[in-house]
This record gives sequence, structure tokens and C-alpha cells, in this order.
Amino acid sequence: QVQLVESGGGLVQPGGSLRLSCAASGSIGSIYTMGWYRQAPGKQRELVATATSGGSTNYADSSKGRFTISRDSAKNTVYLQMNSLKPEDTAVYYCNAQHLLISTRTYWGQGTQVTVSS
Repeated sequence: QVQLVESGGGLVQPGGSLRLSCAASGSIGSIYTMGWYRQAPGKQRELVATATSGGSTNYADSSKGRFTISRDSAKNTVYLQMNSLKPEDTAVYYCNAQHLLISTRTYWGQGTQVTVSS
């Protein structure tokens, strides 16, 4: 069983920065892609960024140039550095671990609130 625990959310002013962390316990290895998704009130959950253990990354268009995902495989941790935050980035951010070969084997964290407001 895999558990994901996020931290680092909070309230920040527009233009500010936040760093989210997600620590995985259990059997997380190179076979899992780890990533971040977000869900704003009244909207569907959407991709923010993902990272494989090999270092390949994928970003949503809204994240490119402002957010950076990184992964420390030794610590089973994935990070999301968010810069130049905008009010539209306000959402609950969820950590995800997805098995590369078994689509039904996916795990979610409990979510962390990010609020961008002056």
C-alpha cells in the first residue's frame, strides 16, 4: 500500500512563490510516475506536472515557465516549485503516483490548499 502526504500549501500574494512537497511511503520505485494535479472550486481536477524516475517531465500549458517539478527518488519525494503565482492558481493541489504499466494502480494524497490572493 502506498501513502502520499503533501505539505507546503498556504496563502501567498500574487507574484509570490510556494514549494509543495509530497512524501511517499510504501513501495514507490521507478515503475511509478509521480505528479501534481489541482482542483479549483467548481472545476475538474487537472494536470499540473508529472515526473518519471528517469527525469522526464511533463507540464500543463498553464504551468510551463512558472512551475518546476522535481523528484528525489532516494527520498521517495516529489516537489513542485511554483513561482509567479496568479489568483487563478488557487486550488487544492493533489499529489499522484501512477503505475506505468497498470493504469488502475494509482494513488492520491489528501490534498493541500494553495490560495493566491492579495
